[in-house]
Order: sequence, then structure tokens, then C-alpha cells
Amino acid sequence: MIKLEKFLDLKKFQQIQDLFSDATGLAAIAVDAQGNYISQGSNFTDFCIKYTRGSEEGLRRCVKCDNECTGAYYCHAGLMDFSTDLIIHGEKVGAIIGGQVLPAPPDEEKFRKIAQELDIPEETYLAALRKVPIRDEKTIRAGAQMLGEFMNQLVNLSYFEAMNKEKMRVFDEQMHYVVESIDSINNKIKELQKVAAMEKILALNASVEAARAGQAGVGFAVVAQEIESISTNAARIYSEIQDYSTIVRKAIQAMSKIEL
Repeated sequence: MIKLEKFLDLKKFQQIQDLFSDATGLAAIAVDAQGNYISQGSNFTDFCIKYTRGSEEGLRRCVKCDNECTGAYYCHAGLMDFSTDLIIHGEKVGAIIGGQVLPAPPDEEKFRKIAQELDIPEETYLAALRKVPIRDEKTIRAGAQMLGEFMNQLVNLSYFEAMNKEKMRVFDEQMHYVVESIDSINNKIKELQKVAAMEKILALNASVEAARAGQAGVGFAVVAQEIESISTNAARIYSEIQDYSTIVRKAIQAMSKIEL
């Protein structure tokens, strides 16, 4: 499960959220995939937080909207809200929710009835209502979409940056072991080359002794020739392995020097 707090610069995220709310008048707050808040609320009003959600019935209605509504939508109290998922690799990692603005001047009689239903003093509720920002619906929807797209880009870029840093850390760590292994291979190749050289000397000595033995050493001479042939091929193969090892080392050195 991808957790935002592991890689996201929450201070930067908060600053962008606050700037968005200041510019548009829309309230906003972010949650993770479990619904836990990862930012402080921006531009929320008493009408929603203190009074509507502060009443038992109002909170029940608000929670219902939070759980069932997506995109830009009208809440139960007649305000426009929005909810935009934060997605990484197709996985929902959180959401930006907010809005809480009026799409048009309110019908105060309607809100008097809502106040009665929520058991909130009417004049207190209406006084809080008059402080709620008014934005046309097109602006609200465009603002919600813009914030969602921008925050998704920020979250994904932050995730990829964190992943690349981790990959490079592992790459550097493993490269050390690879270089050590190549050095060990080269040392073993040198040992095998010495063995091949000794085999060639022994084969030569065996050929000399076979020649001295005359007809009796013919079979032994054939064996000696085969040993010499094997040692020659072995030396060639060891040399080729060493060449490949050098190529790998140079490739690793080139990769280690890459800088973005």
C-alpha cells in the first residue's frame, strides 16, 4: 500500500492547497486512503464546520455525502462540494475534498427550514450562511478539476522522485558487490590460466618422454597431445572471460558516472 506521508512534502502540499483556497474561495482538505487527514483545512467556514457538522443530524447528512458523492456535487445543505481522488499506478492513495461554497445567492427561507431540521438557531445559522463565499457553478467545477489535476501531478512526481532515489541507493549498494565479484572472477581466471599453462608444460614433457619411449609411447603421445589441445582451448576461453569481465566493469563504471 502506497502511503503519501512517506514521500510527499506535506508542507509544500499545504502551501499549494492554501493558495488555491485563497484564490478561488473554495475550501479544501486532503485525506489519505484510510480517510486520515494529511493537511489542515483551508477556507472552511463556521457554517459547515461549526454549525452544520456540529449538529448530530447535520453530521449524519454530511458523512453520507462524503461517502457517496464524487466530483463536484450539491451537498444536502445546498452548497457545492467536490471530491477528487489522488491516484498512483491506478491505486487510490488519498483524496482532496472541499468546496463548501454557494453557486448562487441563497434562499434564506430554505436555510431557515434546514436550521429547524438540524436544531440550530435560525438567525445564528443565517448569519454564518452570509459569510459563505458565492461562486458560479462553472467556476466551482473548473476550480475543483484544476486542483485535482495539479495535486495528482504533484503526488505522482513526488512518488517517482522518491522511487528513483531509492532505486539509485540500491543500485549504488549492489554495484559495490558486483565490482567485488568481478575482481574475484578475475583472480580466479588468473589462477586457471596458471593451471592451463602448467597443463601445457606437462603435456610437452609427456610428449618428450613418449618420443623417448619409441613405439611403446605412441598411445601416451596421443594423450599428451589431447591434454595440450585442452589446455590451449582452456587458456583461450579464460582470456575471453577476462575480456567480458573487463567490458562489464567498464559498463558499470560508465553507469556510475551518470548524473541527471
